Amino acid sequence: MPSPQQARAQASAITSGKTAPETEASPTSRLRTLFDGPHLSPGQRRIAQYLIENIHEAAFLSITDLAERVGVSQPSVTRFAAAVGFSGYPALREKLQSIALGTLSGGPATEENGSNELQAAVDAEIDNLENLRRDFSDPDQLIELGRKLSASTPLTVLGLRISASLAEYFAYAARRIHPDVRLVTRGGSVAYDALLQSREAGGTWVLAFSMPRHAQETLTAVRVARSAGLRIALVTDLALGPVADAADVVFATGTGSRLVFDSYAAPGVMAAALLQAMTDADPERTQARLEDYEQISDQHQFFLRD
Repeated sequence: MPSPQQARAQASAITSGKTAPETEASPTSRLRTLFDGPHLSPGQRRIAQYLIENIHEAAFLSITDLAERVGVSQPSVTRFAAAVGFSGYPALREKLQSIALGTLSGGPATEENGSNELQAAVDAEIDNLENLRRDFSDPDQLIELGRKLSASTPLTVLGLRISASLAEYFAYAARRIHPDVRLVTRGGSVAYDALLQSREAGGTWVLAFSMPRHAQETLTAVRVARSAGLRIALVTDLALGPVADAADVVFATGTGSRLVFDSYAAPGVMAAALLQAMTDADPERTQARLEDYEQISDQHQFFLRD
């Protein structure tokens, strides 16, 4: 009889293809798609990030107000509009308004309609999860990355500073289904050594987590991995910025920012979804390793009896 975890691995396999085509992409996803193609300067990235984070307000700002909010010049906003494919700022603002107006009818509760700060923080995370649900309407990219991560032996998981907790969760679970998972949570030369050794041992992929505030040492480590010949899959909060630019595949999910420290409901679900994609990529290995682990855990009584 399979263990509960084995049964879950079998029952929750991801189905390829768009399962909910009638669900419109989230505003943040649509903006990421809009801004992700062009190569943007640092100042233009700041504009893009501000628009993504404040779409409902920013869509109705004048060029002067937007430039003031972001801390750039008005010509910089005009050049940004041209860089992302518009004739000027008025055309870009019209597009932003169409995105914003499509979502103003719904949304989470705020303090104005009766919730307190803690409830507003939960509502913001629910919104992040709703956006992630829309992103998952087409899971093909995630399925393909699961195959690649599964085939990389060793597989290196990188998470520095605040991102270490997500990397530790992923690596802990991935070791149940993958024969060689290497966790890197220290930066500097320690990270470089681990990444270079992983490549020398035959590894092809690194899964990196980069949550705000984004660490300079994460960017450096990712660049070292790239220079060594490793490919980078990144889980982060925005598909913009230097770390995303250095990655081969980027999965961007919102983080909760209503409390003193950020919360990571959506990145946690993304990590679990990648683990599921890895189990689906090699089901025979998955079942064999889970069975072996169950036998060892029973033999040594790792867990309390439910």
